[in-house]
Parts: sequence; structure tokens; C-alpha cells
Amino acid sequence: MSIQKTPVIDLGCCNQCGVCIDVAPHVFKINDAGYVDILSLDSYEDDEDILEAVKNCPKDCISWE
Repeated sequence: MSIQKTPVIDLGCCNQCGVCIDVAPHVFKINDAGYVDILSLDSYEDDEDILEAVKNCPKDCISWE
């Protein structure tokens, strides 16, 4: 059984710029408190949009766990 990687956001450095939401709206959203949430998916691996969001995050606060 393989362990699946999941994207995580360091909310301490996230400035809610919205790049991740623009690139991968099926994965990232702003919650009612104004922070970025990661939506629950069966698998995050091999999702090019997530890789683009990680690459384009201006604060480098999206990583894999």
C-alpha cells in the first residue's frame, strides 16, 4: 500500500493572494474565516494544477505532507 501525499498550506506565511485558487480551484478555496483551505479529494498525486500552485505560490507556503 502506498502512502499518498497531501498538499498543506503554512497559514503563517500565506498572504491569501489567491494564486492557488486561480490555478487549482478544485483543490483550494477561501474559507469563511478568510484562510485558504484544501478540499478533500481521493488523490492529490499526479495533479498538474496542484504542482502549478506549489510552483507559483509567491510565499512558497504550499508543500507536500
